Amino acid sequence: MKRLIFSLFAILSIVTMQAQVVGSNHSEYTEADSLRGSLRPERTNFDVKKYHLKLKVEPERKFISGSNVITFQVEEELPVMQLDLFENMEIDSIMHQGKKLDYKRKFNAVFVQFETPLKKSITDSIEFYYHGNPIEAENAPWDGGFVWDQDDDGNPWIGVAVQGTGASLWYPNKDHQSDEPEAAQIDIAAPNGLMNVSNGRFTGKTDLGNGFTEWRWKVVNPINNYNIMINIGNYTHFSDTYKDLDLDYYVLPYNLEKAKEQFEQVQGMMECFYEKMGPYPFKEDGFKLIETPYLGMEHQSAVAYGNKYVNGYLGNDLSGTGIGLRWDYIIVHESGHEWYGNSITAKDIADMWIQEGFTSYTEAIHIECNWGKKDAQEYLKGTRRNLGNRSSIIGDYGVNSEGSGDMYFKGANLLNMIRSIYDDDELWWNTLRDYTKTFKHKTITTQDTEDFFNKATKVDLQPVFDQYLRHAALPELQFQKKDGNIEYRWKADVTDFKMPVDVFINDQETRLNATSDWKILEADVKDPKEIRVNDLEFYIENSFI
Repeated sequence: MKRLIFSLFAILSIVTMQAQVVGSNHSEYTEADSLRGSLRPERTNFDVKKYHLKLKVEPERKFISGSNVITFQVEEELPVMQLDLFENMEIDSIMHQGKKLDYKRKFNAVFVQFETPLKKSITDSIEFYYHGNPIEAENAPWDGGFVWDQDDDGNPWIGVAVQGTGASLWYPNKDHQSDEPEAAQIDIAAPNGLMNVSNGRFTGKTDLGNGFTEWRWKVVNPINNYNIMINIGNYTHFSDTYKDLDLDYYVLPYNLEKAKEQFEQVQGMMECFYEKMGPYPFKEDGFKLIETPYLGMEHQSAVAYGNKYVNGYLGNDLSGTGIGLRWDYIIVHESGHEWYGNSITAKDIADMWIQEGFTSYTEAIHIECNWGKKDAQEYLKGTRRNLGNRSSIIGDYGVNSEGSGDMYFKGANLLNMIRSIYDDDELWWNTLRDYTKTFKHKTITTQDTEDFFNKATKVDLQPVFDQYLRHAALPELQFQKKDGNIEYRWKADVTDFKMPVDVFINDQETRLNATSDWKILEADVKDPKEIRVNDLEFYIENSFI
């Protein structure tokens, strides 16, 4: 991929699109949106247990062909199964117990019809054969598709990024985040001389005798559809360990020395994340960084890395503070997704802030481990310059709709603020680790997250979550002088909004238990402008009226 030179303005404008947004912020939805985003019996009546992909990738033709064996358990009687495969991909056949099944296609949905409805509780499988030229990404990872590129030596270099757009862009699956296969086998045939690196553990390769070599990888943990990945290139490999975790790196040969130096950051990152968030959630599958012809993506146990071996975000600091230039954004952010996004996954992409907000907060965690809490909070404050606060960060449910791109840094600042409301760092870190452990390898909802963090404190956090997640605007802390007193209250979208907030009065920090009703400030203050909000901890508006 040719090196792209971005202005800082362009980088700041696109960072909040790190996950590809499909069907986001629509006021009207189509039947195609519902087929992709909703859960109906054709989807809920079966639970995927395993995918076994067996594909041949032909770079010169930009062509893939092969099959996916889908193993599933029947939850309720199943006459018709909905799978998903983009309509530009051709279906060769769908086999069940040696017989071809009938199917119908509508948009990107494939409705597979069984001769006799499958009975509840049985485990079964189908073999889905297909081929075609998958959609190409014009600007991965901000749009979905294959990247057919060449390295500096002229070798084919291929990657795929499909978050948001959908894994059904290139292979048949139940393309909904609520259902993750418990395991996956990924057998990819690439031209001789090239290597394919996928998720999980390498289990072997075979020269097929036709100019192609098959590379086999096995995943033994639950994995989201969009995380299943191929990376084909003239890779060289080196490795390391952190505690009992295998660290494997696949890079282009001419970048080997730069990679060895830059990837040293992984050791300290893992030490920090283990301490603050808990152990790496996919130890059995190992951890990999793989150099890719696009910027990056959180592909589980096979993290895509394309940050050019520089610190920051392509050498820029998204916070504008300089703190973001001390570490490699793609290593930290995309690896943070292993905990939040890959291990803990939003059931509906409307709740993607669960993945992106928490992962953006891991950037601050990394900073705090290395340079202290104040720098971490200064970084988070700096990231607010990227926020628009023009639409809510929760999308519409059931129609494949993500919320606002503010989900990244607004979500991270929300978590920092909740920590400040807790006002007890030991409680905060224990709660975060418990959350990570409780929902390990699970798909969850926003309400699950709200209930968990609410339960840990006596403060009612529901109004806070409602305002920051379900409304666009920030709450406004208002002050006024009336009858010789200074009064304060919240102005917010949420009825009867209440939230404690810390302010400085005469350089002394004071907590105000503000509500929607005016309260008299119990402090010797002549002018409301003498009051200063602790804006490292609280992301709010404030005014003097």
